[in-house]
Amino acid sequence: MIKYKCEKCNNIECETSICPVCGERAYISSSEIYWCSECNIPNYEKTCACCGNEGNYIGTDIRPVFPEERLLIEVLLDKPFEFAEKSVWNTSGNNYYVNGKKIKFSIKDIIAKNGYKDVIKKIKDNSEKNKVYLEKFKEDEYISRFIESNKIRHNYIVNEASKYIKNISEKYSDDAMFVSFSGGKDSTVTSDLVMKSLGKENIIHIYGDTTLEYPTTGVYLERFRKEHSKTPMLIAKNKEQDFNELCKVIGPPSRMMRWCCTIFKTGAITRKIETTFKNKTNVLTFQGIRRNESTARSKYDRESNNSKISKQYAVSPIIDWTEFDIWLYILTNNIDFNDAYRLGFSRVGCWCCPNNSSWSEYLASIYMEEEYERFKNILIDFAKEIGKGDPEEYVSSGGWKARQGGNGLEYSENAVLEFKPCALIENTINFELTKNIEEDLYELFKPFGEINNVIGNSRLNEIYVLSRGTHEPLLKLTGRLGQKNLKVTVVNFKGPFKDMKTAEMLIKNQITKYQICIGCLACESHCKFNALKITDIGVGQKIKYKIDENKCVGCLECVKHFSGGCFMKKVLRTKIGEQKRWKAK
Repeated sequence: MIKYKCEKCNNIECETSICPVCGERAYISSSEIYWCSECNIPNYEKTCACCGNEGNYIGTDIRPVFPEERLLIEVLLDKPFEFAEKSVWNTSGNNYYVNGKKIKFSIKDIIAKNGYKDVIKKIKDNSEKNKVYLEKFKEDEYISRFIESNKIRHNYIVNEASKYIKNISEKYSDDAMFVSFSGGKDSTVTSDLVMKSLGKENIIHIYGDTTLEYPTTGVYLERFRKEHSKTPMLIAKNKEQDFNELCKVIGPPSRMMRWCCTIFKTGAITRKIETTFKNKTNVLTFQGIRRNESTARSKYDRESNNSKISKQYAVSPIIDWTEFDIWLYILTNNIDFNDAYRLGFSRVGCWCCPNNSSWSEYLASIYMEEEYERFKNILIDFAKEIGKGDPEEYVSSGGWKARQGGNGLEYSENAVLEFKPCALIENTINFELTKNIEEDLYELFKPFGEINNVIGNSRLNEIYVLSRGTHEPLLKLTGRLGQKNLKVTVVNFKGPFKDMKTAEMLIKNQITKYQICIGCLACESHCKFNALKITDIGVGQKIKYKIDENKCVGCLECVKHFSGGCFMKKVLRTKIGEQKRWKAK
């Protein structure tokens, strides 16, 4: 049972996350799941609806353990089929319960004791015998009782979500909404709810293929397409970039720097939205986000137009659902889902995500041996490159997940911007670039105004940036093509250049972007006017950064959104003392 309280109204208890008094957001004060020892099932309410027995608290959340995962646990405990005919569940904190009793199971000790290659062999040896339990699971008496006993909870959350979906979609036409589909359990439930609530199967789905998905996700996607043949399933995929190659250049992603999300997810989905809904200014997006997934997501609102992707109004129909609720819906409605959950993965996204637990990594080594070994070798090579004393230990202990910045990486030198004030010309800065000046440099100054190469001295290659409205000169850029010395003069403190400090910051942002852009698409994703396009993307490619002057309104979102002007600045910044940072000589 979930209880809420409203901090604004003296912590009064609320039945839902909306306070009935003030209408503001209420927060979870407690979440309790109870175990009925008579029926051998978990319940949302303390009193079992099947037998009337009073249950005992078992955890804050819970999920079923499928026969495939059950066999793995038995193999790891060296007790094959010990729990085959029993009610097996997993509670929050990754605790396993059999018939309501907690199993002694230390994940750290289990991983240390059981080499994954031996585990793979044992699972294969017992897989044939386990097939009979796979077939029987749906008819399992414990699952049937679980569904029956929690019927009231199921009906309540479904009715609430369905009503919400119908109300929020009233202002949108069918061709102005879509379901954000990941292939995970939450987006699967959201998809099913949306199509059933609206009574339509033709709702567009956009699947973000990060190229780092679990193998089971692709298989499930094909099954989904066959089952829902009338549902348009569009694929958003970054085909230009290669994850493994990028890891060699900018290092693997970490908890603090998940550049993979920006490059392989946000950027690709943004482009798909732009091409699919190019004539729409506002698109309704149904997302499968839940607050109890993480501390960060617990702060999310049910509706938001401040998402990472412009143009979309994102809503989360199942925002307050627990994992208990998700599986109750899936099992009650007998809908198909990603087989990764059968294997024991609690979340399905990028299989090598730095946010994954050590248990998820261990599962990956068992069920994705080849991919696991390949990525492990990339991590070890990275550890050697940045000078770690014991690369194997750095990788196995998860040190790579905690790294911050580009220390030890050659490419990070491009994030260092060297400059000094000009002693001869007022309001002028001399920059020494790490990259030769090319015509592409001036493209980055278009957000400030119109680029003019006529009024300046052509022998000195002077380029002016003019105000869009008055055509007054704002900036003068002087630097010969093919060289690295660039002189930037602030001619007029108007428009975006209110003072020298502001002008210096904005100019640095764009020059930094010129030096380190790898085509991550972060700035393109934040352009609300579809004025920015990045092409010729890929490691070793000459990236083209194009701004359409007819669409650009000079909002400077692409210049100021990220600290340092570029998403990669954060990824590649280095510690003081190990490398030079932005500095004035």
